[in-house]
Amino acid sequence: MRPAKKIRVLVVDDSALARRAISDALARDPEIEVVGGAEDPYAAREKILALEPDVITLDLEMPRMDGLTFLKILQEHHPIPVVVVSSLTQAGSDKAMEAMKAGAVDVLGKPAGGRNMVEMANTLAYHVKGAARARRRSRVEKQESPIVSASPASVAPFSPRRVIVIGSSTGGVEALRYLLPRLPNGLPPIVVVQHIPANFSRIMAHHLNELCPFAVREATDGEELKSGNCLVAPGDFHLALVPFGMGYKVRLAQSPPVHHCRPAVDILFRSAAIHAGSHAVSVLLTGMGVDGAMGMKELQSAGAETMAESEESCVVFGMPQAAIRLGAANQVLHLSQMPQAILSAINTKQQRNS
Repeated sequence: MRPAKKIRVLVVDDSALARRAISDALARDPEIEVVGGAEDPYAAREKILALEPDVITLDLEMPRMDGLTFLKILQEHHPIPVVVVSSLTQAGSDKAMEAMKAGAVDVLGKPAGGRNMVEMANTLAYHVKGAARARRRSRVEKQESPIVSASPASVAPFSPRRVIVIGSSTGGVEALRYLLPRLPNGLPPIVVVQHIPANFSRIMAHHLNELCPFAVREATDGEELKSGNCLVAPGDFHLALVPFGMGYKVRLAQSPPVHHCRPAVDILFRSAAIHAGSHAVSVLLTGMGVDGAMGMKELQSAGAETMAESEESCVVFGMPQAAIRLGAANQVLHLSQMPQAILSAINTKQQRNS
């Protein structure tokens, strides 16, 4: 039997220490081969042509040409899946979100000091594997102008127990950027778990807040869910719903990762199954792995409406596929169909539960 083809990775970073740390971390995984390193985009361009990597890890702060400019040129002329490994500073996080918008598949925070990079070996390999499986989104899915599917007036009055829960991973930042602005204000509270590092989640929430007709912010422990609001799980914290009055509040915890992820979609979905049951509408978007599938099955068993993104629009058809294979998804939908399907589910379930 011929051995499986390894994922060929080029590491682009101006720091020799960081290049070595990233390379050593990736070399621990038998499915990955680091084929080279480059200290800046000009050197990277030559090595891309010579080495034909499957995935690039890219620093954004580099001399001669910054990583964001290089990424845009690369996606236009020689598209290769890119995982950004960026500084966790405010400026670094902003640039990382811009990189996602420009076509990066995923983003990781660079620890302070290259020696700590070995601690993220498993996480880095996981994201590189996800990038290797990624497909490019279509122009329609990337368009930025929000098209709100319905006005608040068209949304029926709802019970305070109603809640919308959304999970996503690889490719999820852009999927959320497409989906959420196309929902109207006045909906039940929305809670999002996106696999994303600490600090980047806050920047992502800020960017989404500027696009959406309702408030989007990073959740804080004990915060009450309110209509017309969307809470995003902070990076490195699990988020669960707990009862509060007639509705819910959020509980954050740094308990062990689930499916190598913290936050984990399963934590959110299982808590919604227990406490919201048939009052919940759940959505599982693009992402590598199986996180969210079992939680969605529990939601379905509790009477919730469950939706999974179809393979046609997923960047990585891992998490939705796992839910579909379990029979957990009541609907399998292209991303462009999700906004109207969510509104229809809210109104239909509200009538049933009233």
